[in-house]
Amino acid sequence: MTEIRYIQQEDKDFWYSLDKHLPVSEFEDKVRNHRGYVLLVEDKPIGLLRYNLFWDNTPFCTMLFVDWDYQGKGYGRLLMNHWESDMKSQGYGMLLTSTQVDENAQHFYRKLDYKDCGGFVIDIPEYAQPMEMFFIKGI
Repeated sequence: MTEIRYIQQEDKDFWYSLDKHLPVSEFEDKVRNHRGYVLLVEDKPIGLLRYNLFWDNTPFCTMLFVDWDYQGKGYGRLLMNHWESDMKSQGYGMLLTSTQVDENAQHFYRKLDYKDCGGFVIDIPEYAQPMEMFFIKGI
């Protein structure tokens, strides 16, 4: 059985096993505002998706991750479809997400009908990374 539900306080250990970037105060915000999901298979958490509101009005997926042992089996697509449906039911008409140009996720997002819409380069030495590319989708 597969289930996707909003993030809960009890998910903290699991969440941080996959997401090393989220400050604790933001985790609490995700729980309080339902801005994250946990994917469970046979009651075992295996994936997550978190988002913010870009410009305070546009859902922006800031992280999607499925445990390595479960990748390539459609669970990422399931999470994205769930998020898209939830956002549409809340009245949003457009979604954003991003990934670095050296990551394969760009191909995944394009298969889900997201379109390239720009990017930026961070070249400040202590924060430098490959270009971040952005994707957009109307729902």
